[in-house]
Amino acid sequence: MFERFFPDGDSDSTYQIDFEQLYREGYRGLLFDIDNTLVPHGAKADARAMELFERLKKIGFVCCLISNNKRERVEMFNRDVNVAFIEDAHKPSKKNYLHAMELLGTDKSNTIFIGDQLFTDIYGAKRAGIRTILVKPIHPKEEIQIVLKRYLEWIVLHFYRKEKGRRK
Repeated sequence: MFERFFPDGDSDSTYQIDFEQLYREGYRGLLFDIDNTLVPHGAKADARAMELFERLKKIGFVCCLISNNKRERVEMFNRDVNVAFIEDAHKPSKKNYLHAMELLGTDKSNTIFIGDQLFTDIYGAKRAGIRTILVKPIHPKEEIQIVLKRYLEWIVLHFYRKEKGRRK
């Protein structure tokens, strides 16, 4: 019932993902949410985010930010990481996930999406046929509509963890 929202993988943090391994597996495109995936909500790119994108580019990845935020917010973050981006993406609509792959020259088979929300980030990427990695939110302070969605996410994550435990 909830499987359509299950991520393909999960990590405590974007910064703990083994990107070198993903590259060895053949992945070339990385799509990222920004807020609470890379930095706390509304924050500029910090040193850790800048180092990550520099490292990803050296590995050989092409990257795109996909955000439901307005252009000003996404541009503010992107100034210091300098990757492709799509603002006002209307996640979970699959349209801009597909557009991001077009921008990067990648496809569903070699692209991964990384985000912190099941019902927008993960669900949208899965609808577009992209492998997903769910990360834990960086900071507990969130907008009220996100806080309300988190309660529903807890239910889905309960069943995801149960299923994940069965596969081991």
